[in-house]
Amino acid sequence: MITSTRRAFLAMAPAALAAPKTLRAQDAVAAAFPERPVRFIVPFPPGQAADIFGRLLADELSKRWPQRVVVENRSGGAGALGMEAGARAAPDGYTLTVGTSGTLGVNPSLMPNLPYDAERDFAAITNIFTLPLVLVAHPKAGLDNLRTVLDRAREKPGAVNYASAGPGTAQHMAMEMLAYRAGVRMTHVPYRGSGPAMADLIAGNVPLMMDSLASALPQIQAGRALAVATTGRSRPPQLPQTQTVAEAGIEGYEALGWSGLVAPAATPPAILRRINADAVAVLRDPAVVARMVELGGSPIRARLSSSERSSAARSRNGARWRGRQM
Repeated sequence: MITSTRRAFLAMAPAALAAPKTLRAQDAVAAAFPERPVRFIVPFPPGQAADIFGRLLADELSKRWPQRVVVENRSGGAGALGMEAGARAAPDGYTLTVGTSGTLGVNPSLMPNLPYDAERDFAAITNIFTLPLVLVAHPKAGLDNLRTVLDRAREKPGAVNYASAGPGTAQHMAMEMLAYRAGVRMTHVPYRGSGPAMADLIAGNVPLMMDSLASALPQIQAGRALAVATTGRSRPPQLPQTQTVAEAGIEGYEALGWSGLVAPAATPPAILRRINADAVAVLRDPAVVARMVELGGSPIRARLSSSERSSAARSRNGARWRGRQM
């Protein structure tokens, strides 16, 4: 009688015998990769941090590879539409997705009917960046510091409106966490991306907005938006005069945005290793690092560059929001 364990072993044997040949074939494919253009799906409109740094990585990989990397913005559903397209793509390395703290961490915790599974549908390749968010105000809104914002929200609960890139995004959740920690109530005005939200803030149609530093920095530097507070543990070098939320009195507060490059789950490991090696080489290049800092981001650290660590960071982020650890 053949036991179930033995049966499973016998079933695996042909695959095991073929493994060396299969691995050699995968290595050969990886060595020739890419043989046609590669597509990066960014699940948000142009101008958001995932788009800014995804395009930077795509441009630099286009210089290293014999084929171009083309960025496709596919927005909607707080990034869900683009993530679904990435998950359903052929697992051959030619369609990659720029996932974010929102699409891979927040969405699975808040949206029970997502058309993708953040854990099962993707293989992590590498982190791309981390960055703080920044609370900005219209220059004439009279909200030039966080204490003033919170005092006004306490005086008139729900009367202070704030914009974000959309419901369930990192910007939205960071602002809700701020309101929760401060014990105030503000009204969320969601937009389909940072660009439209920032346009309305500049026009004076909404007084406040939580945005990524990368998206907001050009408007702050031009004087069209006022930096109220940043969300990291320390002040970013781009805004050394702006207090962090923690410095302004909300002790222990920290909210960071990040993006990582992912592929469909069944992508061959050899292809993942090839893309990881080239992407990490780009992201560690001193000129690219300098450009990322100039744009408002913090480049990956060496210890965060592997696909395994990128996947672990993604899981920790998801666990945080599933536990509602505000």
